[in-house]
Amino acid sequence: MLNKFMKRGQRKPSKSDTDTYGFTPPGNRNSESVSTSNVVVNHASRGGAPPVANSIGQQQQTPSGTSIPPPPTGTIEPLPMFRDVPVSERQHLFLRKCQVCRFQFDFTDTLKMVREKEIKRLNLVELVDYVQSGSGKVTEINQDEMIQMISSNIFRCLPPSSHEHTGTENIETEEEEPYLDPSWSHLQLVYELLLRYVVSSDTDAKVAKRYINHSFVLKLLDMFDSEDPREREYLKTILHRIYGKFMVHRPFIRKAINNIFYRFIYETQRHNGIGELLEILGSIINGFALPMKEEHKLFLVRALIPLHKPKSIAMYHQQLSYCITQFVEKDNKLADTVIRGLLKYWPITNCQKETLFLGELEEVLEATQAAEFQRCMIPLFRQIARCLNSPHFQTAERALFLWNNEHIVSLIAQNRNIILPIVFEALENNIQSHWNQAVHGLTVNVRKMFQEMDFKLFEECQKQFVEKQANSQQAEEQRQMTWQKIVDAAAGGTHQIH
Repeated sequence: MLNKFMKRGQRKPSKSDTDTYGFTPPGNRNSESVSTSNVVVNHASRGGAPPVANSIGQQQQTPSGTSIPPPPTGTIEPLPMFRDVPVSERQHLFLRKCQVCRFQFDFTDTLKMVREKEIKRLNLVELVDYVQSGSGKVTEINQDEMIQMISSNIFRCLPPSSHEHTGTENIETEEEEPYLDPSWSHLQLVYELLLRYVVSSDTDAKVAKRYINHSFVLKLLDMFDSEDPREREYLKTILHRIYGKFMVHRPFIRKAINNIFYRFIYETQRHNGIGELLEILGSIINGFALPMKEEHKLFLVRALIPLHKPKSIAMYHQQLSYCITQFVEKDNKLADTVIRGLLKYWPITNCQKETLFLGELEEVLEATQAAEFQRCMIPLFRQIARCLNSPHFQTAERALFLWNNEHIVSLIAQNRNIILPIVFEALENNIQSHWNQAVHGLTVNVRKMFQEMDFKLFEECQKQFVEKQANSQQAEEQRQMTWQKIVDAAAGGTHQIH
């Protein structure tokens, strides 16, 4: 928990952090270019960092050339709507609205600064409509100001998770109520503005990449740990759109997501946004060109397959299974790697997790060709045989459902000489002693299928099974006799002593 607080607390300050309360437009601006008489606020309770003077007494500049003025004081006043001002003044009004929307409010108290909150909300609505309608191309200066305003709103320290308060495991259930951020009425509009900016045909990627840079993308990825599912849904859509529009960022985004997965798998095993990140990757994997790059194959082996290890896999397994299957459908030769990876992380005592693995295994086998199947079928069906005899009826039932898949049955039929001897004992044991009637009935059907598939092989396996049972019974009787002799010898020795 301490590490997580330190990670969030030691974030490198960005332009948006250092210029949160500034109202001077970016670039070369003077005091006459923008009137702030009706766009001011009192932030005495928030410790905004004052501007740092340089050697000649001027205000410090951000990397984009933005001045950092001292925080203004006063109250927020409404601004006119875009439709109420001439077209020539709308860019200037856009800038002022962005400046107003930098203000942060305390949403834990619903009665505090209600008027100011509503003014900010209306300005955000106006900004979203302006960008979405394409009524005017946003200038580069205003794009810079807008991204800084968005950064100051969405990039924040996330509240501690419930398990950080209690120290309990972060294993969520469907019955738990999700955390909903009280400031969502503003956050949603800020995210919507960012989304509309990214997808707009007026947004030139060559210009926008100066503002949506690597630092911005990293901070956006940090927000995926939010407990609010509505925020994660917006983040998923926005990051996917950024990946599509900014080709220069694609390798960086993939690497950054990899790093999140590594930290989750090998360090924390706690993260709220793994499912959403996997959804993005599912779409990305679908677009991989063939032959597949070595980088992508390493990502499968080093990140996706080890994601089967954490206890909380149920929270993101559906998305993970989709990504894994996409790899196999793209390149059939990866099937052996994937199946052996699943066997490596196969759960031993967690029946719920085992059932998930069996479902994923069926999807992978559906896309597996005969050559790759033959490479891994022996260890695979040894594991399936163990699942057939599971006392947990859902695990045994799910394993037997594999024989309902025509493609899998055809693969089994082609290799029945090897597979039937592996699973025959498990099938017979189910018929003789499994407690669940559904499992018993399914086992009878599978046994009959093998019998019809190759009667001679079936009889041979049955003969071997009967011999093995007889040998086992004989060995058990011999063991009992040996123990009886030991007991009798011990009893005789006791009588002699007396």
